[in-house]
Amino acid sequence: MSPIVSVVLPTFNRWPMLGEAIDSVLAQTFVDYELIVVDDGSTDDTTRQLSQYGSRLSVLWQTNRGVASARNLGVRHARGVYVAFLDSDDLWLPRKLAVQTAFMRENRTVQICQTEEIWIRNGIRVNPKAKHCKASGDIFCQSLALCMVSPSAVMLRRDFFEEMRGFDENYPVCEDYDLWLRIAVAHSVPLIRNPLVIKRGGHADQLSRSTWGMDRYRVSTLQRLLRARLTNDRRAAVLAILRQKIDILVAGARKRGKLSEIEGYEAILTEFSATL
Repeated sequence: MSPIVSVVLPTFNRWPMLGEAIDSVLAQTFVDYELIVVDDGSTDDTTRQLSQYGSRLSVLWQTNRGVASARNLGVRHARGVYVAFLDSDDLWLPRKLAVQTAFMRENRTVQICQTEEIWIRNGIRVNPKAKHCKASGDIFCQSLALCMVSPSAVMLRRDFFEEMRGFDENYPVCEDYDLWLRIAVAHSVPLIRNPLVIKRGGHADQLSRSTWGMDRYRVSTLQRLLRARLTNDRRAAVLAILRQKIDILVAGARKRGKLSEIEGYEAILTEFSATL
């Protein structure tokens, strides 16, 4: 019999943080789930440690292809009606799956939802700044400047994830920014106000620290949005953020003397400014 929820947990060289994340799943009060851990080519002690969990989880392994590929692989093997993601440096509180599954069952037209989070930086609880406060429902415009959805806080219908073609595996970073915007352009993303996720940051191997010029990938997403059918208000909002991010990239390219990059970024603005 298939589980109600498939939990997909990608990892790369994250032991023992991964063990803490797994234990937070196994401690859930909601028990009708499967846990799929996707090892994205780890070279640390991950393989040996995972073997100790036995049948309590399923392990998939692939050569290192990035978190987008790892999550997509997990979903391809998932059997649940709903999919929930957990990053290997985050934790769930015990009622996370119970609360979110109940919400999805009570709101049959909802395709995706997320919960509030508790932020921990270098072991110390911190309060998010006002710009990080999550909205509920139509989050599209708010999500343009900053990624306002945390993968560890999300639950969505598996068939909907497949319909949206999952995470773009060409993105080494900002793959979540890309997917959530593709979803939010036409779908509501309700927020469950309960803080049910512990989001841990500040460690040296955080993915957001791994790639310079992350705005390059955000610009790529914004370009794709502008080439799609958007309302005039949404198009104007996307173009405004595109200008801001290109200004940042141009300043960086100018410091490095990369004149060809500057010309490329300015050409992007010229293309879309003319169509507004």
